[in-house]
Amino acid sequence: MQDIDTLLPLGRGKDTAALRELDADALARYVADPANAWWRRRHCVQALDGRVPEPCVPELVARVRDTGETAEVRVALLDVLGDRTELLPWLLHEERRAEKRYGMAEAILKARGRLGDLSATEELATLAASPWSRARDAGRAGLDALVSRHGPAAVLAGLGDTRPEDRMFRIRMRARNDEDITDALADPDRAVAHLAQSLADGPDRLRAYLAEAPTTEAKLWAAYALHRLTEDGDETREIYESLGRPRVEVPGLDEDLRAAIVHEYAPGCRRQSDPRWRVETLATDPPTDTDMDDRLRRATAALAAAGLAPGTPVPIGDHNGQGDGTYYVVPYDGKQLGVSTLGPFATAHDADPAARRALEAAGFRWIDEATGSIVVTDLCVYYFGGREPLDVSTLLFYWQD
Repeated sequence: MQDIDTLLPLGRGKDTAALRELDADALARYVADPANAWWRRRHCVQALDGRVPEPCVPELVARVRDTGETAEVRVALLDVLGDRTELLPWLLHEERRAEKRYGMAEAILKARGRLGDLSATEELATLAASPWSRARDAGRAGLDALVSRHGPAAVLAGLGDTRPEDRMFRIRMRARNDEDITDALADPDRAVAHLAQSLADGPDRLRAYLAEAPTTEAKLWAAYALHRLTEDGDETREIYESLGRPRVEVPGLDEDLRAAIVHEYAPGCRRQSDPRWRVETLATDPPTDTDMDDRLRRATAALAAAGLAPGTPVPIGDHNGQGDGTYYVVPYDGKQLGVSTLGPFATAHDADPAARRALEAAGFRWIDEATGSIVVTDLCVYYFGGREPLDVSTLLFYWQD
């Protein structure tokens, strides 16, 4: 099978299009042989989608059932073979509940949905409400398969309306039928309201709802959805003003810090964030100090003038060898400090008083422990797997690998 190894070399350069041109029997035999590298076999499985040779199915099913097989290969095989009825008894076996390896629980539930297993409805709804895209996509695919097989009424019958995830599925079904879902903008769970605003259509519907929405938060979700549809900043600002410029008040967070943080993070904040943050960033002006090259020149010049021998500033992603973030590391005298990309803010863990004085004299604001520890309430930002409010220091000097 030298051809497959050539098309799938180590590192980059995988020719997946050419892989699909290879003989399906040869690909299936390659997948079935655990002596071949698992990552190559996973690509081969994907190249078999829609053309699995029937005589090879038993061997491939055996790979799915083998708990010693690499999870990524089993997940890929379930995507390709997940509609095979002979898999259902295995999928329903109580031992599947113990499948903890990467991606397997989601793949098993998705396959049960594709095979029409209505008993998976509630778990699929939970999966479909996940903040993780891989899990969410698997849950939605399983639910959509159930709807195609049994109809929406049968699937909805297996869900209540107490759980937010059940309400999220109901909203998706209503939106699919072009029903007015603006009432869901007042849902007490922000994940549900966030989904509703993402599916709401019809600017006139949203404008009418603004007059009758029961809470300010619901009105803000409506304004946010309306802006998504129209991109009319003037209208959004008018609505914001008419509501009294509602915002989340954070003790100790002054306007300079607030503007820097809201315009960086509110546009992409996570679904449990207060909609006040989202609309504030649409209705207010961003900071004007955006010349990072000048900022870094001023910082290094200030350190040099103080006799602190600064080195070349390095983006935090380059400094750590991976990832990205919102600050540069500036070395000096065997130490280092951070200069934020969000504004003229600087900090250091082992602050040299002379460095701090030099930067403050050059117009920088030093973020000390008291200011840095202020938590920006209800603005949920992704950070190493979490989606919770972060403190000022983490937001101004953010790094994610």
